[in-house]
Amino acid sequence: MSILNRLASLQNRRDEVPNQELARDLATKKDKAGIREVVENLWNKDKNIQADCIKVLYEVGYIEPDLIAGYTEDFIKLLKSKNNRLAWGAMIALAAAAKIDPDTIFRNLNTIKKAKETGSVITVDNAISVFAHTASANPKYNATIFPDLLHHLAFCRPKEVPQHAERTFPAVNAGNKNEFIKVLEKRTEDLSGGGLSRVKKLIRAAEVI
Repeated sequence: MSILNRLASLQNRRDEVPNQELARDLATKKDKAGIREVVENLWNKDKNIQADCIKVLYEVGYIEPDLIAGYTEDFIKLLKSKNNRLAWGAMIALAAAAKIDPDTIFRNLNTIKKAKETGSVITVDNAISVFAHTASANPKYNATIFPDLLHHLAFCRPKEVPQHAERTFPAVNAGNKNEFIKVLEKRTEDLSGGGLSRVKKLIRAAEVI
């Protein structure tokens, strides 16, 4: 029986629970054949099936990123999709895959940057994670990517600063922490309440790296 029968849309369900349950099963069983079938159906003619499949894959990525990292190039292709659900879903998947396959991400950096510039809020949020995990992989990647992350933090909307700073944090190291702290200290002028507390916590964490 095809694994697709477990997708939400094929069960006439409007919620995401069937997709989440399928993802959990695939991840727990490390079912590579099942995951491959889901990936192949990212290009199904039925848009509902496409949407379910990207949901399943990024949910697998949350649990076991190595199980989807082999499909990094497929997710990068989806960033250009006119279907916004697929584009931002692909960026969430890439945020997981970047932890395992930063090399493929780095080779396709310009495509991912372009998707961030034109994408939805979810696309932008997860692009920050994609860049940060890739930058954390080695000094060469960090030298290329980290200045862009700092520039983004310096000029993004105040309400985005706490989350985007947290997403950037994996790329912070002993060599660049002072620049990170400097940008965040400047942004604290725009913040208050919980957002300010989150940023101050990050500054303290960076100081001891």
